[in-house]
Parts: sequence; structure tokens; C-alpha cells
Amino acid sequence: MAVRAIRGAIQVDGDSREEILEGSAELVSAVLKRNELTSDDVISILFTATPDLTAEFPAYAARLLGLTDVPLMCATEIAVPGAMPRVLRLLAHVETDLARADLRHVYLRGAAALRRDLPS
Repeated sequence: MAVRAIRGAIQVDGDSREEILEGSAELVSAVLKRNELTSDDVISILFTATPDLTAEFPAYAARLLGLTDVPLMCATEIAVPGAMPRVLRLLAHVETDLARADLRHVYLRGAAALRRDLPS
């Protein structure tokens, strides 16, 4: 079994606790589902949020989904002028038999514009 990294992002509508938790949960769930993973396959997840999202830690949504024994960390994205606002990102390290080329990176809602080269 190989260790692989999967990327994902989602744009949320606003800086509220509800929006951040809902968006983070949607993103984590989609990454797991599209890559046929369970919580036991997850080694760790690094979450980032753009500087305009401060109402809640995105990792808390993963805890609510049952990822209680997975190391999680949150950080702030660098404030690049003109960058897409209100974006939550993740980098998940997982154990999987999937080849790197078969991984499904997940970009949802407005964040899909960040990676038009990937299948939806």
C-alpha cells in the first residue's frame, strides 16, 4: 500500500461558523468518496483557509465526521493580491492502492475554477 497525497478545495459563501463547517465537511466527504477511502486510510490532513475565513477551524468539521484519531492541522493561506476569496483547501495524506494517476483531486463550488484541468 502506498502513501499518497490528495488535494482539494471549496469556496464558501461567507465567514460564518456554519459555512466553514458545512464546506469543510462537504470537501472531506467528497475526497473520501471519490477516492473510495475510509477514515482508516487517512494518515493526516492539512487544512488551509484564505485570510478572510476566521469564524471556525476547518479541521473541526473532520472531527464531527468521525476523524477523531487522525492528525489534523489548520493554517492560513498567504494573502496573494487578486486570489480567489473564501477558499478552504486541504492536503490529505492517505494509504491507498490507487496509482498517483488514478487519484481524484476534488475542487468544489467556485473553487472548481482553480483547476479546470481536472475532471469533476
